Amino acid sequence: MGIISWIILGLLAGVIAKVLLPGRDPGGFIGTTLIGVAGAFVGGWISARWLDHPITKDFYDGATWAAAIGGSLVLLIAYRILFGNSRD
Repeated sequence: MGIISWIILGLLAGVIAKVLLPGRDPGGFIGTTLIGVAGAFVGGWISARWLDHPITKDFYDGATWAAAIGGSLVLLIAYRILFGNSRD
């Protein structure tokens, strides 16, 4: 997969993470989308590095999507913990 595919996957993973964790985010839609893109990279890296499951080059691989969504969820939770009260 190329960089454009990872960005598209990250955008979709960010939207899915937002649906799974509804609520107000300090960064809004753009912040959540960027977290999704970063989460796709982080999830893929964690999957390849520590879970011994290298990411395939297939865009429709379930493990690739699970890693991207999982990474997005982790980053979204961390973002809410760190910056969750900035809108109060």
